[in-house]
Amino acid sequence: MDVKVVLDTNAVLYFLAGRLAHDLPHAEFFVSAITEMELLSYPLLRSNEEAEIHAFLDDVTIVDLTREIKGSAIALRRQYRLKLPDAVIAATALYLQAELYTNDSTLLSIPLLSAKALVLQPDEDSTDKP
Repeated sequence: MDVKVVLDTNAVLYFLAGRLAHDLPHAEFFVSAITEMELLSYPLLRSNEEAEIHAFLDDVTIVDLTREIKGSAIALRRQYRLKLPDAVIAATALYLQAELYTNDSTLLSIPLLSAKALVLQPDEDSTDKP
C-alpha cells in the first residue's frame, strides 16, 4: 500500500466518536506513541472506551520515538514553537513521509508538513434547537 497516513490524536477521537463526515481513505495508518499515550491517559476513561481504543490501536501501526523523530521534533518545536506532543506527531509524519490528518490549525499551517484537515459532521450539541 502506497498511501501512508498519520492520525493526530484529535483525528482518532473524531473517528472513534463517529464524527467524520467522510470515510477515511484506503491507506496504511500510523499513530505516534504520543497519540497512544494521550488516548489511554484520560483520567475519566471508561472501560468500554478503553477497549475501543485498544481495538483501534490493534489495527494501526504505533510508531515509537526514534533518534530521527526526536531530532525532527526538537527542530519543529524550536522553529514553530509547537507543544512537545504536537512536535512529535508532526515529526512522525515527516519521518514516515506520510500525510498527517489533523484539525490542529497550528500543524495545518506548517509548510513542510503534508497535512489535511478532517471534515466533521455537525456536533449534535451545537445545532440550533427550537
